[in-house]
Formats: sequence, structure tokens, C-alpha cells
Amino acid sequence: MIDEQQNSFNLVCPPLIRNNKNISLGHGSGGFLTHELIKDIFNKYFANPILDEGNDGAVVNFPLTEGKMVVSTDAHIISPLFYPGGDIGRLAVSGTVNDIAMMGAKPLFLTASFIIEEGFPVESLEKIASSMKITCEEAGVKIIAGDTKVTEKGKGDGIYISTTGVGWLPEGRNIQGQNAIKGDAVIISGTIGDHATAILQARGGLGFQTNVTSDVSPLNQMLENLLQQVPNIHVMRDPTRGGLGTTLVEISQQSNVCIQIKENSLPIQREVKTVCEMLGFDPLYMANEGKVVIILPEEKCSVALDILHRHRYGQNAVRIGSVVDTNKARVLLQTPLGTNRVIEMLMGEMLPRIC
Repeated sequence: MIDEQQNSFNLVCPPLIRNNKNISLGHGSGGFLTHELIKDIFNKYFANPILDEGNDGAVVNFPLTEGKMVVSTDAHIISPLFYPGGDIGRLAVSGTVNDIAMMGAKPLFLTASFIIEEGFPVESLEKIASSMKITCEEAGVKIIAGDTKVTEKGKGDGIYISTTGVGWLPEGRNIQGQNAIKGDAVIISGTIGDHATAILQARGGLGFQTNVTSDVSPLNQMLENLLQQVPNIHVMRDPTRGGLGTTLVEISQQSNVCIQIKENSLPIQREVKTVCEMLGFDPLYMANEGKVVIILPEEKCSVALDILHRHRYGQNAVRIGSVVDTNKARVLLQTPLGTNRVIEMLMGEMLPRIC
């Protein structure tokens, strides 16, 4: 009798993967379909002992007893959802992991909130969840809590993901935007503008194909290795929206210093340069999702570059400039002719829905 009742129940509410190709409003109801969505997609890829408890919040033990907690949150509305080199899932994990890592902290846990539009393909959702799992494994973090909401068709745009990260800052590390001082060296960990170029290509806005892929990557393992050997880094910042130019202006204002970079030193792929020349874009303001600006004492620059070059995400790291003055919050770009151009923050939006 019990088996007959169960079979009848399964006919009324069939499992998600076998019988539903698209997300319905019922998947956001909090009822059976929501539980099926969680079981068949999210638990399938994110399962771990903390998440598996199934409570309204996660209770965790931090592995370190000294230091401070670091928390960062981010939202991701990129279009398109899949693009050369990445997707919204890899972006959501990498973006938050990197924000924690830029403080010198060790990312430990993430929470993830999904807002899904009615009719969104289940197959695409599974690809995104799989990508998040792979990126979490690479970064060494766990998703320990989450939430799912479904909006009516036409009132969303496929899927939005919001993530919050929790990390632990070891005692003695002080890496912040206000710490740059005169005499410091400025490093970028690789070529700039790759992510924005990949998104433009995926949108069909170039009119030709390139081999450029997004640089979206979790950088925490590379940066932790760097900090173990070069602990006295002053500033780390990922130049995402607004690009390298805006990021350097932000740091110059926080530290009240003048930063000078050399145009000839900027690492830019030839195809990215071509795209910028064709569309009138400045590569200094093109978005990145797997690069870091590092500002550190001059005498540690060569050692830091050697360490970065041994990691796949830092193979193209170069020194691009110096902190040259104090009490003058500005960024100067030294041109090949020896003249200086003042770099301002990006005004307006170069590329919407970039991350």
C-alpha cells in the first residue's frame, strides 16, 4: 500500500531531471519542486557535510584561532551566460574568492543565491552548477548555504547569481588600498582586457573571430603562495569593472599617492589591441576577471615576479610602474614619447552586463 501511494505521488510530482526540461514557477515555491531542484542540481554538485545538514544557516568551525574574519559579497548579471573561457558559474565563484584573497585572506566558505527566470533550461542550470563545483574545488572552498528564487518569464534574464564569501586573515597581514607608499613597485599579473574582449566576441559585437578567452579564474592559491614568500605586500586589487585604469586611480586616492605607469610596459594581447583600435576602446578600462594589481616594496619586486611566473595565472606578470610621490592622488601614464597622460576613472559604462 505504501509503495502504491509513493508511486502515485511520483506521478503527480515527477523528479526534476527526468521530466522537466525548463524551470517553472513551481521550482521557486518552496515546496516539492523546490526540494527536487535542490536535490537534483545543487546538492548533486555542491554537497558537503555542512550544506548537507539542510538548515536555514550554516554552523562552521574556523580552522584558525588567530587573525580576523573577512567577508565579501557580489552579484553577477553577465550576458551572455556562457562565453569563451568561462560562464556565470565560474565567474560567481572566482569573483568572490578573489575579493577575499585581495585582502591577503584565505577564502574558506561561500554562500550562493540564485534568481532564475521561468523557462530557463535545466540543462544550462546544471552546466552552471557543474562549473561552480569545479571552480570551488580549484579554489579550495565550499558552498555551505544558498537560496533559490524563480521569477516570472520576461521579468528576469535567464539567471542571476549572488555570492558571499567568508575568509580568514592571518595575524600580521595588512593589505589594503591605503598602504601604497612612495618607492613601491607596481605589478600586474598578466595581460589586460581579455575578459571584456571575450564577452564582446560572445555577443557577436566584433564582426570577426578572435582567439581571446576570458581570464576568469580564482587567484587565491597563487596569491597565498606569493604571500608565504613575500609577506610584506602593501596592496592587492583585482581590476575588474573599470579596468586597470580605474583600479589604479582608486588606490592612488586611498593612499594619497601618485602612481606612474609606463605605456610600453602594459601587457596587452595583439588581438585585444586590435579590438580596442577598431571600437575606440581604451584597454586601460577593459574589464578583467583573473588579474591582480600588486604594489610592494621595490626590493621585493623581482622575487615576486619570479614566484608569479611559476604559476599558470601569473606567467605574464610584469612590472608596469612605481609609486613616485606622496600627497598627490593621481595616476600618470608615461607614453613612448616621454610625455605623461593623466589617467582618470572610467566615466559611465563601457560595456554593460560584463560581470
